[in-house]
Amino acid sequence: MEIEEGVFESLEELEVVNLALNSLHCISGFSLRQLRVLNLSHNALELFVWEEGAEPYLLQVLDLSHNRLLSFPELPKAHYLTHLNLSNNLIASLLPGSHQPEEFALPYKELTRFNRTLPGTAGLTRVTDLDLSNNQLQVFPLTVFHGLGSLHTLSLARNCLQEVVGEALAGGTEPGDHSPAAPARVVLSVRSLDLHGNAIHALPSWFFPSLPQLETIDLGSNSLQPCKSHRSDQGGNLGAGLSHVPAPGGTCTPFYNVPHLKHLSLCKNNISRLQPYAFHRTSLLSLDLSGNRDLLVPKEALGGLELSLQKLSLRDNQMDNSKAELPCMAMLKLLDLSGNNLSLLPAGLFCSPLESLDIRNNSLLTLDKPVGARWSRSLRDLSIAGNPFGCCSLGWLDALRAAGVGVRDLDQTLCSYRDGSRNFSAKITSSPWWLCPRPKDTSSLALLVVMMSLLFLSSGVCCLLKKGQKVPGHGGLCSNRARVFPLHPKIEEPAEVKPAENITKV
Repeated sequence: MEIEEGVFESLEELEVVNLALNSLHCISGFSLRQLRVLNLSHNALELFVWEEGAEPYLLQVLDLSHNRLLSFPELPKAHYLTHLNLSNNLIASLLPGSHQPEEFALPYKELTRFNRTLPGTAGLTRVTDLDLSNNQLQVFPLTVFHGLGSLHTLSLARNCLQEVVGEALAGGTEPGDHSPAAPARVVLSVRSLDLHGNAIHALPSWFFPSLPQLETIDLGSNSLQPCKSHRSDQGGNLGAGLSHVPAPGGTCTPFYNVPHLKHLSLCKNNISRLQPYAFHRTSLLSLDLSGNRDLLVPKEALGGLELSLQKLSLRDNQMDNSKAELPCMAMLKLLDLSGNNLSLLPAGLFCSPLESLDIRNNSLLTLDKPVGARWSRSLRDLSIAGNPFGCCSLGWLDALRAAGVGVRDLDQTLCSYRDGSRNFSAKITSSPWWLCPRPKDTSSLALLVVMMSLLFLSSGVCCLLKKGQKVPGHGGLCSNRARVFPLHPKIEEPAEVKPAENITKV
């Protein structure tokens, strides 16, 4: 619960200190300038104060996660910090002020009275990774991070964010008023941004231009709706013009015309319909649209991604055949269609060089022949469990296995067959072909083969009999004639049969 002052001062070469999982409430007068790594996570810290001095701190990694901090800690101006973890605290604002939580949840008009820069951020120029997830932030003030020139990874996941705000606008209006005017130019160097698990309804149109190096953004578990965009045919060049069709009240977010964005997650945003060309001129490599129940994806919705998209997730959307119309995705390699109601695979997929396909928990009775023909060279990973496959139509599975496609859940996959008026299930690995009906000509031929085999065996037994010798159990198989036995048969000696001279006696 307490560390005496000066206890570590004699350890002049100490570089790594781990004090996690204790009950420390306060760190004041911190003066271990030679430290490289300090872990104070999982304590009860409410206050963390550095000791200013002429000599710089050499600290590079500071973990203050899982504590009770009410505000952003005041860090010294001269240090080499690159990784700062403030997740799982009680930070309600990113601006200086009182440590009382109720005084931190201020409206934007009150925030503008302060200097919109974190205390000590002038010394955070080396920070590349900042984690503020699992706090109580309600507003994402973009300009607060303006002084962090090396910041590449920023996480504000699982807060209470409702909007993103920028600088005060001309004329006294505020970004919180949803003004269409652009704020003062703010440029951040962030490449990866995590905003999932908040309550954001829309991102302003200036958001992506303020993050020109952003490549990955996670917006899952919010309430964002992609805006509709359309291509205009000017001078014969498709896509030469692009215009924005805003939703009523400006409640949608434009995800088109963001050429630097590569990875986007919009899972669990209650998106009911994907608008046409929603990602036009945004060369995404991966797109996650999972968890949007009853999502409608018309064919033109993914227009513009045909030559870039490599990974697509439409998992757990309860989509039927009419709601999943995919265009020809020439670069698509990984596709997750699990947790839907598909009875047929979208036709546009058959031109994709898929390497991994997940179709678990759908309504597929069989897979089309093009599956084995088109994907035999590219497909290496397949998941199929949870579909009502028929045991008597598994030719597609034989073709895939012959092509070397690995079915990862084959042991958990069942197929169904009908016996009379009842339906039964069997493991697909047991190959229950004997339960399936066969054509009549095939059955007759098989019966004829069995009868001829029995006749041949009976003739062979008769030829091996010696004179006066019987083979038990084969008395009725040595003659082709039908014999009538009386109720009290008279035992007669068999006729003498002379053995051939060149046959060895048995």
